[in-house]
Amino acid sequence: MIKLSRWYRNWRHRRVQRRFGPSRAEWAGLLRAFPLLGRYDATTQQRLRELVASFLAQKSIEPAGGLVLTEGMRQAIALQACLPILGLGLQWYRGWRSVIVYPGDFRVHGAWMDDDGVVHEGDEVRAGEAWDQGPVVVAWTPDDPNSAAVVVHEFAHKLDSCNGVANGMPPLHRGMSRVEWTRAFTQAYDHFCHLVTEGRALPFDSYAATDPAEFFAVVSEVFLLEPERLYRAYPAVYGQLVAFYRWQPWVAGI
Repeated sequence: MIKLSRWYRNWRHRRVQRRFGPSRAEWAGLLRAFPLLGRYDATTQQRLRELVASFLAQKSIEPAGGLVLTEGMRQAIALQACLPILGLGLQWYRGWRSVIVYPGDFRVHGAWMDDDGVVHEGDEVRAGEAWDQGPVVVAWTPDDPNSAAVVVHEFAHKLDSCNGVANGMPPLHRGMSRVEWTRAFTQAYDHFCHLVTEGRALPFDSYAATDPAEFFAVVSEVFLLEPERLYRAYPAVYGQLVAFYRWQPWVAGI
């Protein structure tokens, strides 16, 4: 019975890879489109390729706003979505199904509170949004060098909200310390906000100063796409993210 179960899992895995996985030519195109993947060894690249196929099998990527969505675009979005779970697995994205893709920045209606406690209501222009227990919404802007960061950012929010709310404290693995996580992130967040207030040079996007949830999402995108920048700015945060994401992006000298 155990052998039969293992055979079925292997058969199903091969079937998903054949049906949903990028072909050899398609995968080569994705590697060219995302040069950072050249840093990964062959085993890591293969794991990512298989994860992309599983993501496409389980999640629906749907166009909005008149966008014509090609299979290549779906694969590119799936690849970016899988970077945060490369060391975690697709089970971290359970509980929701859809990715909605707009042809550019989109408008959402909402309410927000300013620094004086006054609530405002109106439309906001966004490049991405992650709904609790709902879809991830992103803009397709392939000519924008920050497009991959937008996708990774929103999926980092999804991981953060696995404990019920996006607050900068995702569910930590056994053996990780909430005290050490809180110390590293609080010190870095406070320092970063001080740099913003003083108008000084920043190691990454000032949007990270919005709140702890946005700080986690921004440092996650930097960790996964430009890890050297995070390591130089906040090595303790880098270390916590290595433990959380369960893999270490290549950084020269360490």
